[in-house]
Formats: sequence, C-alpha cells, structure tokens
Amino acid sequence: MNGVHDMGGMANLGRLAPTDADPAFYADWQARVLAMVVSGAARSNIDAGRHQRELIPGPDYLAMTYFERWFAGLCAELVERGIVSENELASGKADPAAPMAKPALRPEYVTPVLTGRGSYVRDREEPALFEVGQRVRARVLNPTGHTRLPRYVRGREGVIEQLHGAHVYPDSHAHGRGEDPQYLYGVRFEAHVLWGPEADINSSIRVDIWEPSLDPA
Repeated sequence: MNGVHDMGGMANLGRLAPTDADPAFYADWQARVLAMVVSGAARSNIDAGRHQRELIPGPDYLAMTYFERWFAGLCAELVERGIVSENELASGKADPAAPMAKPALRPEYVTPVLTGRGSYVRDREEPALFEVGQRVRARVLNPTGHTRLPRYVRGREGVIEQLHGAHVYPDSHAHGRGEDPQYLYGVRFEAHVLWGPEADINSSIRVDIWEPSLDPA
C-alpha cells in the first residue's frame, strides 16, 4: 500500500547517521515491546505485523517513535484477532469471562525460538522469468495491501545483478494468502534514472524486488 511509511528516496527527512555507540534500546519498555511482538499470540508472521504498522494514520505514524509504532501495531493486531477485547486493552485487566488462550510460546521454548535462525527461502518448480544481466522495469503499482516494492523505483529501469532464489512472498503472506513463493532479484538502478540528471553519474543502488513486481524492459 502507499503510505507515509514508504520514505525511501524522499528528500528533506534528515540524514541517518548511526554510530556504534547507539544502544539497542533507549528505555526498558522498548525491549519489552520487542519481546511481546516476537513471542506473543499475535505473532502470525513478520509480513502481517509490518502491514499492521503501515495502517497507522500518517500524522500518528510521524509523531511516534519506532517502538511506539510497534506497540500500536501489536495492540491493533491483538484486538483484530480476538485475542483481547478493546475493554481489556484499555483497562490492562483480563476479562474473567473470556476464554483463556493457550500460550503461543511456552517458557521452555523461548530461548531456542528466539535464538534460532529461520528462513524464508523456499523451493519453486517453475523456472525464473529473468536472468542476471537482463534489463527490467519495476511495475507501476498502487496496491491497497502490503507490498515490498518501494515507490521511488516504480516505473524505473534497472539491471538484474543477482537471483536470490525463491522466497516467501510478503505481498501474499501479509494477508493470509499463504507463502506463495516467488523469485527475488537484486536489481541495480543508476542514480540518475531515479533522481534525474543532477544525481551523481557514478552512483547506483540495488533493490531486492520480487518477480511479480517486474517486467522486461
């Protein structure tokens, strides 16, 4: 979907200048939010969680810090999936009459699950449509749901530099339509193609793009 969260390529948003001294969390509540998101009952998949944050209205999104957005998305997902009610969320107390949900992640499994590495790589019988070195054009899409295709490359031509294999397709996965594995490509775009003749002629970026978002150039 198109929204304020899609900030790639936009001007006047300030420079990102992280340092090694930056802590992972600036307050204890941020760590707790992360723990609730990755291990709680609302954790259907990473794509659904990301889409929930994308639904935050633009003015609210911009006024929030990073983990405030995560917390807002978590609360919305808990209510949407019927895990808690609006009243329970507002009061912070469980309704004694509500059915008790089984824990999504039992204590003894927390460490193995959170320290293990999962993979979104999948097998796909159909061959890839594109090959390394081929010129492609990112499609001009304005989807109403989740997409990993950033706006600033839509309609632009680039060259495929790498085929990453098939992966879970976020545009389907976020909406409960299954994993729908699709091929993923590393596509190089020249800076002047994206930002005009005043961009550095020697600069380029590479964007990972799923096959359904590409056409031959």
